[in-house]
Amino acid sequence: MTSTRAGRYLSQPTGYRAFIPEPLPPHPPITMDQELVRLLSDADRDLGRLDGVATVLPDPNLFVAMYVRHEAVLSSQIEGTQSTLEDLLEFEADAKPNTQPKDVEEVLNYVRAMNYGLSRLKELPLSLRLIREIHQKLLEGVRGGNRSPGEFRTTQNWVGPRGCSLSQAEFVPPPPHEMTQALGDFERFLHNAGNLPVLVHCGLAHAQFETIHPFLDGNGRVGRLLITFLLCQRDVLRRPLLYLSYYLKAHRAQYYDRLTAIRSDGDWEGWLKFFLRGVSESSRTATQTARDIVDLRERHRSMMGTGRAAGAKGLLLLDHLFHQPILSVRGAGEHLGCSYVTAAHLVAEFVRLGILQEVTGRQRNRLYRYQTYVDLFQKQALKTPEEPGSLDAPTAGPEQVRE
Repeated sequence: MTSTRAGRYLSQPTGYRAFIPEPLPPHPPITMDQELVRLLSDADRDLGRLDGVATVLPDPNLFVAMYVRHEAVLSSQIEGTQSTLEDLLEFEADAKPNTQPKDVEEVLNYVRAMNYGLSRLKELPLSLRLIREIHQKLLEGVRGGNRSPGEFRTTQNWVGPRGCSLSQAEFVPPPPHEMTQALGDFERFLHNAGNLPVLVHCGLAHAQFETIHPFLDGNGRVGRLLITFLLCQRDVLRRPLLYLSYYLKAHRAQYYDRLTAIRSDGDWEGWLKFFLRGVSESSRTATQTARDIVDLRERHRSMMGTGRAAGAKGLLLLDHLFHQPILSVRGAGEHLGCSYVTAAHLVAEFVRLGILQEVTGRQRNRLYRYQTYVDLFQKQALKTPEEPGSLDAPTAGPEQVRE
C-alpha cells in the first residue's frame, strides 16, 4: 500500500497522475533511530572539521573560488556538459570561446549563479525570490535559456527516459496550480525548520525541491546549490566548501531509489541516511584537499628559495595561482602591477622551478598552468561509469529539456 506521509498521487483531468507533496516537516516526525543518530553525529563532526580546516588556510578566499569552479564542473557534467575544470580555467584566462567546448559557458554560469547567491544571502534570506534569481543567472544565454529562466513553470513537466510521453513518465511533479501551494509551503519550511538539526533540514529541503520540480530546466543544479546556501545561511559553514555532486553522481541509482521511496513509501529516514553519508564523505574529501593545499603552498614557497621568485612579487604571484591557476604573462603582470618584462622573467623562473607549466605550445599568447594545484581537484573528476542523462533523469515536456 502506498504511503501518504510524503504526499499522494492524484489523477488529473487529462488522465495522468501527478504527485502532490505534503508540507514539511514530515508527519509523523522523523524517527531518529540509532543509525540515523550516528550518521548525523558523524556528518556534524566531519562538516565541523571541514569548516575548521578552512580557518588554517593562509587566505581562504584564494581557495574558495576553486572549490566553486570544481563544483560547477561536476554539477554541470551531471547534466550532460563535456567541459572540464581545465577547460573552464583556460576559458577564463584566454577568453577565446572558439577554442573551448561550446558548453563551457554553462559551467561559467553555474559559477556566476553560486557567487551571486552567496552574495545575495548577505541581504536576502533564502527564499522563492532568491531561488528565481539564481535560476535566472544559471540559464541566462545558454542551453535552456528558452525555458523561462527565473520563472516557475506554468505547464506540466515530467521525469522519465528522453522522448517518453507524459503517460510513460517515471515521475510527474505537481501541476502548476498545486505547485504554487507546494512552493509556498516549501518557503515557510526554509524560514522555519523548528527544532530540526540543520543537516536534517537541508536534506529534507533538497528532496522536497526535487519533488516539486518547479522549473522547466535546471532543477537538479538549483537543488544542489540549495544545500550549500542553507549551510552558509545557517552559519554551519563560514565558506562554501561542501558540495555533493560527486557523491550523488557516483551513487546515482541509489539517489533515484531514495527519492522514489520518499514518494511511494514516505521513507524520509532512508533518504536522510543516504544524504548524511554523502555529507560525511564529501566533507572528509574536501578537508583532505584543504590540507593538501596548505602543504603544497609551503612546499612551493620553500622551493622558491632566495632567488628572483622569492621576492614580494613572487610570493604574491604564487598566492594568486591558488585563485587563478591558469594565466598568461600579461595576466600575471596586470595582477602584480609590473611591466610585461618583469612578469615574463618571474613566470619563466616559476617554469624553471617546476611550479608552472606552459600548456599551449604556442610562441605567442602562451598560457601557464599550476598543474600540481589543479591536480588536487582533478583527482576527484567524474570517472565512475554511469548511464547518460541528468541526475534527476531527463525531464520531458512540450520540448525536450533536462533535469
